[in-house]
Amino acid sequence: MFKRSFAASKDKASKSHKIHKRSFKDDAKSRMHQALKAGVVTPDTSPSLGGASPKLNSAIVTIAVGKDQRLFAAHEDVLSRSPWFAEACREQFFTSPGQRRINLPGEEPEVFSAVLEYLYKGDYYPRLMHDRKRDRWSLEDDEVDLTMQSISPRPNKTGGLNPLALIYHHAVGDTILRDTAIYCAALRFGLPELQKHALRKQGLQSGIDVACILRSARFAYDNTPASDSRLRAHYLALIIRSRKTFKRSGTMQKEMGKGGSQMFFDLNGRSPALDK
Repeated sequence: MFKRSFAASKDKASKSHKIHKRSFKDDAKSRMHQALKAGVVTPDTSPSLGGASPKLNSAIVTIAVGKDQRLFAAHEDVLSRSPWFAEACREQFFTSPGQRRINLPGEEPEVFSAVLEYLYKGDYYPRLMHDRKRDRWSLEDDEVDLTMQSISPRPNKTGGLNPLALIYHHAVGDTILRDTAIYCAALRFGLPELQKHALRKQGLQSGIDVACILRSARFAYDNTPASDSRLRAHYLALIIRSRKTFKRSGTMQKEMGKGGSQMFFDLNGRSPALDK
C-alpha cells in the first residue's frame, strides 16, 4: 500500500496557501480600471499626456529666455516637435552639441516653461481633466475622488481667480491671462494642439476683472493674425456676454473711446449695443 510522505503533504499545503503579493503594477492597473469604470480621466489615464520621450543620443540645447536670460535645457528631438524649434536646431547643425543655444529675449520664462512642459508631457500644469460620464472639463486637483465620480477644479484659497491664471508680461507692463500668452506662444512655435489646450483652459477660468480681460484681449489681438480668429472670438464673446458689466467699466469706456483698433471695430460690428 502506497503511503504519502509527511514532506509531500507539507509541500502541497504550502503551495495551496501561498499568498500572492500585489505589485505596484497591479495597483496601478486597479486604479486605472476604477477610473475608467467611473468615467473619469485622471493624470494617469488622461489621453492628453502624449508627450515625447527623448532619444538617448539626442543633443541637449540651451534656451535663454526673457530679458534676464533665464536658462532652460531640452533635448533637440523633443524641441523639434515644434516646426519653429526644428528650424532653429537645423541652423545650428554644425555647432558642437554642447554649444547649441537658442535665444528668446522676447518670451516670458513662465510661458516658455509651460511650452516646454507640453513638449515633454503633452500638457502643462494644471492639466486638463475630462469627466467622460458628465462630459465635463476641469483643471486637475491634487486628488481625484473616484467615489464621487467627479473632478473638482483646483480651489483658490483666497477666493476668485486662481493666481496661477495670471502672469506679469514685460511687453504689456502688467498682468495678463497666462493661457492667452501660452496660446500666442504656441501659435508662434507652430503647436496647434497646445493652442487648443490653452484656449480650453482659459474658458474654465472665472473671477477675471474687466481691466485684465481688456489687457489680455489687446495682447491677443496684437499677437495673432486676423486669420487666426479663435482667441479673438473668445474675447469678443466674453465681452458681449457680459456687456452690462463692461459698459459700467471706466476701463471699457476708455478703451472704446480710443477707437481705431481692430478689437474696437470687431466689437461694434458684432454688438452695436456696447457703444450705446
